Amino acid sequence: MSDDDVFRWVLIGGFVAILPVGLYHRLKAATSEKLDRRQEGLVLLVSIRLLAGIGMLGLLAFMIDPTWMAWASVPLPVPLRWAGVGVGVLAGSLLTWTFRSLGKNITDTVVTRKEHSLVTTGPYRWVRHPFYVSFALAVLMMSLITANWFAFITSSVVFLLLVIRTSKEEEKLIERFGDEYRLYMDQTGRFWPRLFHRKPGEP
Repeated sequence: MSDDDVFRWVLIGGFVAILPVGLYHRLKAATSEKLDRRQEGLVLLVSIRLLAGIGMLGLLAFMIDPTWMAWASVPLPVPLRWAGVGVGVLAGSLLTWTFRSLGKNITDTVVTRKEHSLVTTGPYRWVRHPFYVSFALAVLMMSLITANWFAFITSSVVFLLLVIRTSKEEEKLIERFGDEYRLYMDQTGRFWPRLFHRKPGEP
């Protein structure tokens, strides 16, 4: 069995482990409420989902037969690819913790639900966007395990677009929660834990 075949099965195992977790929490949070995803902005709305779909097709191709993605392979040392597995465990753990902390507040866009609460516990105690942190870890994980530049570029661009989208997301949260969210912003970092709390009004 080749190295690519080994890591193919590792990747399949990871997806089998984490996919039910995501589906469970999203179904648990599902309502009949219609969310206006156009508030993201048309460019972000389309480009994030289009690129994510293209990247996922590449990953599925690798999991079906790694030779299908050999055209974009990169010669990485096997220990480095195994390090990607460790990063994947960290990403999956953070993602699960985030899902559990959000509860029924889960959405796939910048718009809050009518019955939305501000979550400041779990990973949200330390950073305002742990979902995106777990996605960044997943980008690193997938890139290392597949040793594939196509996986790295598509997922990295999606992550950068999500980072851009956080500004709109936080605008919506300020509209919804006002000073409560502004105070939360003063106390936490966007993606990294804040070592020192800033004073209100400081950038």
